[in-house]
Amino acid sequence: MNGADTAFVLISAALVMLMTPGLAFFYGGMVRVKSALNMLMMSFISLGIVSVLWVLYGYSLAFGEDSGAGLVGGLDHLGLAGIDAGTLTGGRTGIPVFAFALFQLMFAVITPALMSGALADRVKFSAWSLFITLWVTVVYFPVAHWVWQPDGWLYQLKVIDFAGGTAVHINAGVGGLAAVLVVGARVGFKKDPMRPH
Repeated sequence: MNGADTAFVLISAALVMLMTPGLAFFYGGMVRVKSALNMLMMSFISLGIVSVLWVLYGYSLAFGEDSGAGLVGGLDHLGLAGIDAGTLTGGRTGIPVFAFALFQLMFAVITPALMSGALADRVKFSAWSLFITLWVTVVYFPVAHWVWQPDGWLYQLKVIDFAGGTAVHINAGVGGLAAVLVVGARVGFKKDPMRPH
């Protein structure tokens, strides 16, 4: 095991995790007073929901053995099965798979949180919770497999994803745009004052 690489990945995971509450306060400050708490919670709930889904099946769908055509991983790591504290990435000089899974989890958490800004003043908290559950399952986990798993079809095409440009930022941007097109404009847009608090 490479101790320095492991420490770097764990510190990086902690820094990415801090981005989620930072994003929550950023978005919370850009909406009206009546929507601030909802905006904060839309980011924070992403930490809870996505973390549970990641352990249950998300890691397996994103980084499990390919189940066909480079589209999605298999279910061989449900509940992180087959991974223990001694399992390393890249052989004896790698990092623990748990550290890698934690780092990737933080990207999975921040992606739907980034989309929440597009839906400010548009959806209820319960609808948002259901939406991110479905969205990370159907969209994020497969796209992460496409880009970061060596069996993924975009990885095979030599697509280079620097710091989540594809799986996180493009994915969140397109997802936010699609959600806005479905949900529609804010109630009272261009009629009521919508100054940030």
